[in-house]
Amino acid sequence: MQRNSPSQTRRSVDEIRQDLRSHLPELQARYGVTYLGIFGSFVRGEQTKTSDVDLLVEFDRPGTLLDFIHLQNDLVDLLGVRVDLVEKSGLKPAIKPHVLAEVVPV
Repeated sequence: MQRNSPSQTRRSVDEIRQDLRSHLPELQARYGVTYLGIFGSFVRGEQTKTSDVDLLVEFDRPGTLLDFIHLQNDLVDLLGVRVDLVEKSGLKPAIKPHVLAEVVPV
């Protein structure tokens, strides 16, 4: 995957969404990604130079921890920023409604 410049700290959620959307077929084929959404500070417009991109993901098949790490690394390479990757099924009940209310699907 093509790496974006880490200096792009004030990217909009639309730019991130576009980058992810253009690589979604590859992510689906390689990792079985069935859903990818953006949430957190980038969606709220509160990101800073040190913010990571929070991504919500679902898979069509069980994967290994190594698969998850490879996906996260590919997403870091693609976006050029740190990525916090969270499985939808792993959301804690206390934050799940808040995340699902603000998530922007890719």
